[in-house]
Amino acid sequence: MSRTSFSVVCDYMAEDIRSALISAEKKAGNNVSEIRLYNGRGIAIVSSDGIKYLCRNGDITSVFNSKCIAVNSAHMREILTRISKYSVYSHERELAVGCFVLENGVRAGLSGTYSEGDKGMIRDISSINFRIARQVTGCSDELFSSVYGRSALICGAVNSGKTTLLRDICRSFGNISKCTLIDEKNEIAAVVKGCPTNDVGYLTDIITDKNRHDSIICAIRTLSPDYIFCDEIADSSDAAAIRDGVGCGVKFIATLHAENMDDLISRKFSRELLEAGYFEKAVFLSRQGWKIKEIRSLINVC
Repeated sequence: MSRTSFSVVCDYMAEDIRSALISAEKKAGNNVSEIRLYNGRGIAIVSSDGIKYLCRNGDITSVFNSKCIAVNSAHMREILTRISKYSVYSHERELAVGCFVLENGVRAGLSGTYSEGDKGMIRDISSINFRIARQVTGCSDELFSSVYGRSALICGAVNSGKTTLLRDICRSFGNISKCTLIDEKNEIAAVVKGCPTNDVGYLTDIITDKNRHDSIICAIRTLSPDYIFCDEIADSSDAAAIRDGVGCGVKFIATLHAENMDDLISRKFSRELLEAGYFEKAVFLSRQGWKIKEIRSLINVC
């Protein structure tokens, strides 16, 4: 039986927090997007219903008060030990970027004081934000016929559901075509010991823990995909790799931060992609979570 991402987060909590959080799961509902712990303060549970605070008895309240759990530095150290699998300094890369990827694609983002030097690893933790990843099977069904056989950009604001939609459209494509998923942070497929814990399609090859540019080149040279899926393309290096892939006949489905066409065209690297004709469709999402607002043709748009 698959576990909820909420229960995955519970596994990494200090004991007194874990018991309260387990009790709060049903009360928090099914739309929790973040569980945020603040050192010296409390624990916020963020959902589509708003922000609630965790009480010691497992209740949740909209106003922080004396009944709420107070987080301290010992809690933070124990949680860091747990998310680093009891070997903190074997995770230098995660400590340097302030982000761990856990089971089910849950991301733990850290803020705090970073050490000096080249590695610049985080030391004293001010907050930990567990972002809940969820697989919404079928959420891309409306989109499938519009983009199959084409290259497309999935565009939207932060938390608009771009990654959720990308995961599901990859699943649909990957059940009938050869696909490669560039999962740089392992938050889409959530691979554990080589096996994806999220469904991204039977015929999908997955590359994790490698930058997008090098992963795209590797896929083109060795995996012969019909489609390459990648999340959050963001610079000219990504655009250069996509150019090489398109030149080899590969189609791309990628996400990008842009709320509308003007926003998309205003960015230098994305305008270069459009001017070169590398993408045929742009899918713009609303802020309601993977809901499609508009599908635009990109042919001769620049």
